[in-house]
Formats: sequence, structure tokens, C-alpha cells
Amino acid sequence: MGRPRKINNAERGAIDVLRSGRLRVRVYAGVDPISKRDLYLVETVPPGPNAQRQAEKVRTRLLSQVDERRNPRTKATLNYLLDRYLDVANLGPGTLRGYRRNIKNHVKPLIGSTKISAIDAHILDKFYAELRRCRVHCDGTKRIDHRTNKPHSCDHRCGPHECHPLAPSTVRRIHFLLSGAFKRAVRWGWLSTNPASTAEPPPEPKPNPQPPIATDAARILNAAWEDPDWHAFVWLAMTTGSRRAELCALRWRHVDLRVGTLSVYRSIDQDGSETSEKDTKTHQHRRIALNPETVAVLSAHKVRCEERAATLETKLTPDAFIFSLAPDGSVEPKPDTMTQRYGRLADRLGINTTLHKLRHYSATELISAGVDVRTVGGRLGHGGGGSTTLKVYSAWVAESDQRASTTLSARMPARPDAPFDRAEFAKTEPQAPYEKIAAKIRQQVLDGTLAPGSPAPTQKSIAETHHVSAGTANRVVELLKTWQLIDTSRGRRAVVLQPPENEAKQAASIAESASQPAQHGQAELLELSLLYLGETVRTFTAEADTNDPAQLRLLLTTAARRHAGKDVDVVGYELEVRQAGSAEPCAGDTST
Repeated sequence: MGRPRKINNAERGAIDVLRSGRLRVRVYAGVDPISKRDLYLVETVPPGPNAQRQAEKVRTRLLSQVDERRNPRTKATLNYLLDRYLDVANLGPGTLRGYRRNIKNHVKPLIGSTKISAIDAHILDKFYAELRRCRVHCDGTKRIDHRTNKPHSCDHRCGPHECHPLAPSTVRRIHFLLSGAFKRAVRWGWLSTNPASTAEPPPEPKPNPQPPIATDAARILNAAWEDPDWHAFVWLAMTTGSRRAELCALRWRHVDLRVGTLSVYRSIDQDGSETSEKDTKTHQHRRIALNPETVAVLSAHKVRCEERAATLETKLTPDAFIFSLAPDGSVEPKPDTMTQRYGRLADRLGINTTLHKLRHYSATELISAGVDVRTVGGRLGHGGGGSTTLKVYSAWVAESDQRASTTLSARMPARPDAPFDRAEFAKTEPQAPYEKIAAKIRQQVLDGTLAPGSPAPTQKSIAETHHVSAGTANRVVELLKTWQLIDTSRGRRAVVLQPPENEAKQAASIAESASQPAQHGQAELLELSLLYLGETVRTFTAEADTNDPAQLRLLLTTAARRHAGKDVDVVGYELEVRQAGSAEPCAGDTST
């Protein structure tokens, strides 16, 4: 097999002719700083009449990448990059343990051996999708998940494998780990761009704090009272909202029982059975005010600690840990021990909660009591001036706003109990054109102009008579059907129906009023008040004759229906009548 023929070596880079006729462009890109081997950028050009010209363009482009340092400078794998990154990154011990655990369980098995120069946004997106598919990265074949890898007898804990996704928050932490590592690789000159900057991690999950309800919190405190020292720890966690590691790091010099303040400076980090003291999670120092009852709880706890120390002929120093199990307070308590003890207490009481949720309980109770979010965030040690508090506990901020709206609604006037009926309202106060036309036809039915059984006005006649569109005429007919004044059947002309009983009584009242002599006088503008059981429920104005009981009775009935619905019993309603502009009631007041 012949060697490729070189056709141009005068310039940097080489263009070789392969046996297939393709042109291979090869450009020297320096030395790998890790493996110390030469690096080359290689690209092939298909054969053709313009192949030589295309090859020259490719060589120029590759040389430009070398000159502008856009080519990968190393063949290092992602595993190697992550190891070097964690060696120099300024991370807390807990964060560092979490990163190493995620690298071991998820990154190394899937993409750890991939060269960082070959990783792009597409690969990272596929990687995140795999994490969301199965947290143990199974191959899809059926298998049994055993409770342990050691020889054992299977029980109910062993069963067929079921895929469970990795939590979105964990996938996001892995994304931030990779982003930081690639960013450092760009600074070191290993890469030209950060591929994680264009990858898309899962969206941030919505905060869902689930604090115990007040009754459960009371049960927990009462049960913890069996051990006064344990009760003091739970009480302080509930009233201050401090993290468990911060409570374990409290020393007696951090508490001023005379002034009633608690200073939070440090926290306890636990790695297995080993513990160490470190800065707080957000690296913020804060001072928390204590209420008198909390001061009393801590004072009693201090007396007990001093008595135990004196019994064993030792002394309790200001540097002693408040919740230490050692008589002299020299040994810090372990956060995991506190969490496990609280979990056993909650299980015994049948309450589904955790120690961390006491922090949520403190925050939600303060927000519900009307304390501003910035103050709550300061007590909890949140960063961002309250933005984190607002994001996590937004539901309880909304609850406080809901109470504010409830306070406002209590000062608003009462609204009618019955729902608003537009069709009934249109009988007496029509607004839309179709309502006014239907009201005129209704009046013709009630006064006998349109007798029951006679042909009802058609849509065409309504449109021509009142100069409206066919659509408006159709709405007139539908409203008359709603009032049960006409009947329409397919293939038959609409006919007028006998008005309902209440409509017939109203028509008789109108006829009686019309047949009475004219000595009643002329109608005038009146100010009317509808009273129910002596309390005013509605005021309105109308034109009527104060000497005509039928008109006043009609006004009373109509107003009562508008207040409580068409089926209302008017017993108990009264109508107070005043002439417009007068403060004295007229003599013609109507009551039932």
C-alpha cells in the first residue's frame, strides 16, 4: 500500500493526496501540555476540479485556528480536568464531598473518559437527559435490584429494577460543577470556549417548604420535654430558624442572656464520624433577638449544664458548646445525630417531618404574623437581602396578602345573596336594544294586546318593525322564550303563551291601576328605600303616583326580586317612599 503523496509543503501544514483521491489537510497545532505529544488538526476534502482550491482554504482556516488559539490545546479527558479543578477550587468541605460523589456516581461512568475537546453542548444535553431517565444508568434490560452487593437472602427489599430519574436539583449541581471546570479549562488555555455555557440544564425546581402545622409543632415540643436538654435544642431550632450545623456550633459565649441575643458565627461540618468547625453556609454572621421565654429556656439549660459540670468537678467555660454531651462542653454535637434523634421522635408521634422543616416553620410563622421578608431572611441567614426568602416562602407571603385583602373585604358593603339574573333585570330595566324590544312585546302580552294563542311576532317582522338586524331579532325571540311568553316549534309558527302566574298578577295589577279614576294624581319622581326586617338593603329612584297602592306594590315586588331573586317571598320587605330631595317619608309607604 503506497504512502500518501505530498503536493505542497512550502507553507505551514501539508496537503496529502490519498489513494481514494481525497485531499488530507494536516496542520501542526503545538504540543499537548499534559501528554507532551504533538497535536495536529486534520481535515479531508473530497475529490473534484476545485479540490486543490478547497484544500488551500481549509489549510488557511486551520492555521487561523492555531494562530488564534481556538483549537484544543490538550487531549486531556474530563476525568483529568475534574481532578485538577477540584484540586484548586475554593469549595467548602460539604460542597467538595457532594461534587466528588456526583463525579464518581454519574460523570465518570458516562462521559468521564471523553476528551474535553470533543465535548460540546449536544453531548452535555444528552448526558443530562440520561440522568433524568435513570439515576443508576441502566441499559434497559430486565434485572433484579438487590438490597446489598454482599451475599444475602433476598427479601421484600429485593425486586425488579425500576428506573427513577435523578432529582432536577442534583442534575443542576452537576451542570454547575462541569461549567466551573470548563471555565477553568478556558482560563488555563486548554479550551477556547466553555461548552456548558450553551448546554441547557433542567429548570430550577419550585421551592416547596412543608413546615409542620402548629398542633404538630406543639406535640413535638411536648414530647421533647421528656429530656429537658433535647427540649432546649428543639425549642431553639423552632424559634430561631437556625440550621442544625449552626445550632451544634453554638458556644455559651455566643449567647447574651442578659440582653437576649444569640450570635451565629460558625457551623459544624460532619464527614462520616469525623466533625470539624467551619464558616456558616452563606458566610454571613448574624445576631438574632431572643424572646423572654427562649431566654428562660436557655437559662435553665445553662444551670443544668453547670450543675453537671460541678458534680464531675469540672467547670463550664464560655467556649463550651451549648448542646454538647460532654460534661465540660468540650465536644461539639454531631448534626447527623440530632437529625436522627428528631426523626425517631417524629416517627413515634406519627408526624411526617424532618429537623430542617423546623426552619421552615419559623420562617412561615414570622411571615404569617406580618414580619417583613427582609427581616425574616436576616434571622434565617439567607443571602441576597431577602430575595432567597421571598423565592422560597412566596406562598406564605401570598397568604399574608390574602389576609390583607380579607381585611379590606370586611369593610366592603354586602352584596346580594342571589346571583344576578340578566333576563329578570331586563324586564324592568332593559339596557340593550334587543332587551328594550322584548320588554315592549312583553308589555303587549301582559296588557292583552297579544292574546294567548295568537301568532307571535316573527324574527322578520321584528327586524322590519324596529329596524334591527336579523341577529338582534333572534335575540329578542330567545329572550321572550326565556320569559315563557312565546312558544316556538320546528315547522310551526311561534304563538303567544299564557303568561306565568306571577306575570299574570302583575298584569292584573297594571290593569287595575289603569282602570282607576284619575284622582290619584300624576306620577312624580320618588326616592325609594327597600327594607328587609327593618334594615335597608337597596335604594333607588322611580316615577310613580304615591296615591296609587298598585304602583307602589309593583315597585316593592320588583325591588324585592332584584334583591333576592324572582322566587323571593316578599313577606318581611318594606318600601320607604320619599319625594325627590325630601328627607321625610311620604304617607303612602308600602309594606307587606
